[in-house]
Order: sequence, then structure tokens, then C-alpha cells
Amino acid sequence: MPIPLVNSIASWFLKKRFHQIELFLKYPNEVQNELLFQLLSTAKDTEIGKKYDFASISTYDTFCERIPISSYEDCQDMIERSRRGEHNIFWPNPIKWFAKSSGTTNAKSKFIPVSTESLEDCHYAASKDLLCMYLNNNEDSQLFTGKSLRLGGSKELYKENGTVFGDLSAILIDNMPFWAEFSSTPSSKVSLMSDWEVKMKAIVEETRNENVTSLAGVPSWMLVLLNTILETTGKDNLFDIWPNLEVYFHGGVSFVPYVDQYKAILPKPDFKYYEIYNASEGFFAIQDQNNSSELLLMLDYGIFYEFIPMDTYGTANQKIIPLSAVEIGKNYAVIITTNAGLWRYKIGDTVRFTSISPYRIKVSGRTKHHINAFGEELIIENAEDALREVCFSTNAEIVDYTAAPIFMNGKDKGSHEWLIEFKTPPEDLKAFNELLDTKLKSLNSDYEAKRLNNMTLNMPTVHMARERLFYDWLKRHDKLGGQHKIPRLSNSREYIDELLSLNTTS
Repeated sequence: MPIPLVNSIASWFLKKRFHQIELFLKYPNEVQNELLFQLLSTAKDTEIGKKYDFASISTYDTFCERIPISSYEDCQDMIERSRRGEHNIFWPNPIKWFAKSSGTTNAKSKFIPVSTESLEDCHYAASKDLLCMYLNNNEDSQLFTGKSLRLGGSKELYKENGTVFGDLSAILIDNMPFWAEFSSTPSSKVSLMSDWEVKMKAIVEETRNENVTSLAGVPSWMLVLLNTILETTGKDNLFDIWPNLEVYFHGGVSFVPYVDQYKAILPKPDFKYYEIYNASEGFFAIQDQNNSSELLLMLDYGIFYEFIPMDTYGTANQKIIPLSAVEIGKNYAVIITTNAGLWRYKIGDTVRFTSISPYRIKVSGRTKHHINAFGEELIIENAEDALREVCFSTNAEIVDYTAAPIFMNGKDKGSHEWLIEFKTPPEDLKAFNELLDTKLKSLNSDYEAKRLNNMTLNMPTVHMARERLFYDWLKRHDKLGGQHKIPRLSNSREYIDELLSLNTTS
């Protein structure tokens, strides 16, 4: 079949889905409410369904009263039993797949259940919807005349007791339909290589002569790959290698620190960037507009959403609210109930609603990845907005960073300590430090109050990291590639002390 015809058929098929999306855009709370009771009905005869008598739950209030909020530690025993081959514990259909979480919340591995329903009706459905959104907004797209360069997990899959675990991206690649394999590069064999550095070279060789029309992957690792391709080919920008490249689909970490570096190697003004919000636990939101920083919350993927306002999170006054009660501009922790058997589960992310008609969000950070040692409530969104503006002002470029508190000691006041690896360092690190402090004050009133006259916090300290520091740290912890991330903000000194120690070694 000629490639242009493939492009036309794929575009027609994906655009049909837009009419279904319009249903939850028009009736979001009704769709969510119906979904909740479908999940309860489906799981009523499971072990957890009988424990909480799902069959008799007929209102959202009863659901809240009866089923507690849970963390991974709360359901770890049930998940381990399921991994050993037991069935009907928290979901009626056998769960074969478990996504080994590569988050930085906890050094201990998490194994998130991935049911057949969540694989098909959430993760794969979202991949199609992402293309649907893009094609709906860009009718002249020639996306399917070439291939998508995907950069996924770098770990193989492991089998135990009849179940399989590995990176979510490895699970998705292993179960990918034939048409996706046909339209993607590199091959699944290369994508699933376990040695990141060997894999990088293989991807370069396999993709440099392909007609790549889109990119998909985590910004930090994709940038490493793209710079390697430019170095290998001796080209100045990616359009010299792939002239038909038109869009980069990204997620996993904030794009803010990297956007200027991408624009430098993708210099066409009409090149598109599309953001997604997904995790091992599910696929949650998709950018649905060109040139937007907002993500449409997807409400028909088998995920029921609840939220905890961060101003009450972890306190005696903690409130849990449904989607219908959220407000624009507030910071919320996300709670999910899913078609993989997670019930009122805290995923550890925070979001801020930018719109409620339709429901659009920005990912603002992690419940555990912030600095609040002195009441300053510094979140990742503040940090990355400040860094981007300061980098622009000082002509600097950042590879990665981490920050943590310097705790009060005797009469010494506290402060924040930053460790930043620059691709292009500022001419004056002291001036960079002062600008960063000033910008953080303008973005965060709590931080500004604590910094007023050095009342609680002294001026932050910024250290320049040596080249490849964060890469070496990830390699030491066997976390190269895929979804692995640097813990950018922490309330403890666990990460920064190790990194500072490593920064002194070559």
C-alpha cells in the first residue's frame, strides 16, 4: 500500500475518536461518576471488593467513607501475592504484567499492576488519542509518511511465577500492535536493549538513515540521544538529518529546563511540541492544543480521579474532593482508582488546574519532591520557571540540577543549596545565584516571606557540577535511560550530599 494512502487512512481512523472525546468534554462529571460505579461493579467479587462490600456502594460519599486512601506500602502485600500468581485479589481478571517503577520517591522498587484493561483501554488508547489530538489540530500533517523515533525503557522484561515485570515502556513495546512496530524506529530488539550506552550507539546507526517524522520520549534522555546523533553525523541541526521531522511528543519530566536547547537543534519556527502526562499507574492527560502548556485530563480511560488540596495534605484537616469540586489555580495531590485494581491510590504527583471547562492541568511537582524545611513550600514548578528565566537572562544552559535545604545549626539560619550541571555556564555564578533568588521570591510568596531581611532563610548557595555528574550518579545506581529521573528538589540532604561527594571525584 502506498505510504500517502496509509497516512490518509490512519488520519481518518484517528480523527473518528474525536467525537468520543467530545462526550467527556461535554459531560465530564457524569462520565467520571459512571466510570466509578463500573469499576466497583467489575471488582465487587474480588477479595478487596468483598472486604469493603463494593456491591452495596451506591453513592460517592459511601465510596469515600468505606474505602481508605492508600499508598504503595498499604497495598504492597496484595501486589506481591498477585505477582506470585494469585488471582482475584484487587481485580477480577488475572494480572500478568507489573511495571517496575523507576521513580525517585523511594529507593525501593515498586511493582505497579498493569491489567489487560489498563493496557488496552488506557495506555494504548492514549497513544492513539495523542495522535488524534495532533492530527485534529494539524490537518496538513504528514506524520504517517515516515516513522516515529521512540526512546523507551532500557531494561529487559523478567518472568517470575507466570507474571512479568519491567519498565512500563518495555511492557508497552513488548505488547505493541504490528502497525505500531511498522511505523516506529528503532526496532523493538534495539529498544529493549538493557545496556544504555550500547543501546545509544545502536539507535544512532538504525535511525540516522530513516525518514523520521516524529520523536517520542523523556526530554532529558532524548536530548542526550539527539546530541549524539548530531555529533556522529557532523550535522548542525536535526532537519539536516530528518527533513520531514514535524513534532516531538514528550513527557516524564518538565520540559521547561530543556526547551531552549531543543529549539537550538530544531530551528524551524513551525516545529511542534506535544506534552503527555503518564506514569506506571496510568495515562492521565494529553496536550490538546498547538503551542500550549496545558494538558487535557482524559476522563474515559478507566481512571477515576480524586484530589487532595496541598494546603491540607498530610494534616489532620486533610480533605479529599472529586473532580467536580476542584478550583483553578490550586495545587492538588492526585488520587486514582483504576481498571488495574488500584483503589484510591496516591500516585505522588501534584497538579494545578488551569481550566475546568474542559478540565485542563499543569503538572506542578511531586508530593515528596519539594523543599518545605522552613515553611517556604518551594515546588518544582517554581524552581523550573525561575531557572529558565535566569538562564535566559545569563545566556546559560542547564543539563540537570538538584536542590536541598541547609538546616539551621545553632545560631546559623537555614538556606537552600543548589547543585547545577551547566551545558553553557553563566559568566558570573554569583550573579546567577542572586537572580535565581530574586526570581524565586517573585514566584513564591512563602519563599519571599522567609527570605525577607534573611529572617529565616539566608541567600541560597549554588555549586557548579562537573561534566556528566548526574549521568555518573544515575549510572552508579543502575538508572541510566528510560524513565529514570534526577530527584530535583528534596526535603532531606540524602541525594545532594552524595552528589556533592561525587562532584569532587573525576
